[in-house]
Amino acid sequence: MKVLTAMSGGVDSSVTAARMVDAGHEVTGVHLALSKSSSVPGSRGCCTLDDARDARRVADKLDIPFYVWDLSEQFREEVMNNFLEEYSHGHTPNPCLRCNEKIKFLALLDRALDLGFDAVATGHYAQVVDGSLGKELHRAVDPEKDQSYVLGMLEQWQLEHSLFPLGGNTKSEVRIEAEQRGLLTAKKPDSHDICFIPDGDTAGFLRSKLGDQPGEIVDIETGQVIAEHEGAFGYTIGQRRGLDLRVPAVDGKPRYVVDVDIATRKVFVGPPVLLDVDQIVGVRPTWTNVAVSDESIACFAQVRAHGAPVPARARVLNGELVVDLDEPIRGLATGQGMVLFDGTRVIGSATVERTRRVVR
Repeated sequence: MKVLTAMSGGVDSSVTAARMVDAGHEVTGVHLALSKSSSVPGSRGCCTLDDARDARRVADKLDIPFYVWDLSEQFREEVMNNFLEEYSHGHTPNPCLRCNEKIKFLALLDRALDLGFDAVATGHYAQVVDGSLGKELHRAVDPEKDQSYVLGMLEQWQLEHSLFPLGGNTKSEVRIEAEQRGLLTAKKPDSHDICFIPDGDTAGFLRSKLGDQPGEIVDIETGQVIAEHEGAFGYTIGQRRGLDLRVPAVDGKPRYVVDVDIATRKVFVGPPVLLDVDQIVGVRPTWTNVAVSDESIACFAQVRAHGAPVPARARVLNGELVVDLDEPIRGLATGQGMVLFDGTRVIGSATVERTRRVVR
């Protein structure tokens, strides 16, 4: 089988490429050049120039062809511009999830298939298995590294051409294997930053792109203006740090961002109890196998990459995914991804459009 292996320059994709070679596939390595900030030294994000060099050196050791594909225009349009657009509307998007959806498993996969490759292999920690109704996406065995959440938008045709050889291993096992193979990435740290914000200052990046949009921070319970801000887009539901409130709460307890009104440029803060929601409505649902209908099903809902799955019931109404939670979730921002699970199996995903606050 002809396999294109996405090589980020990290240990996971390095071991993935090595395993594809061991499996007897005709393997080609490709590194994706995604953004201009990849030339910034010291970044802990993915896809830097150092990463590209490391990926090439691993490919040379494995004796496989290696290429760098420039997908920066697609990345700018589909990920960076979307990131800014979502924040400008008061949402809090997940750019890594968006990158998987639009770049790694759409633009990259489409090009790979056009070039005659049978599949794309990546270092994601997840598992694809054959089910009675087609391919199924399941959680990885390592709960600390499981990435099924950020792959939750994959559809059947994409799963049929995707390989995740690390899903049955722990991260420590992968590092040991890399060291045994003599791969230079064996001890390389994992990336953490958003790749197009290498210094990690998301608020500063947003201000530089969207401009200062000063407004008020308001206590939602008293209506009192208790601080000013430079842009409501820099705040997210559940945020506590960086509020710089000049008026202490009457009860002396900390306050959190509980609502953001972009139209009036007001950020509302209040007690954490106001962050609890018991219903989530998602838009643009996708299904890995069989679509959810208007008949409610039992499932588990996960709303953060490493968040705990919550028992729930889900149904589709008027094209929207409506999820009623058995227990509240705290601090959920619109724009985030919601992924549904049946045990370890991914059912599908949607983007959080609105929530219902718990009535007490």
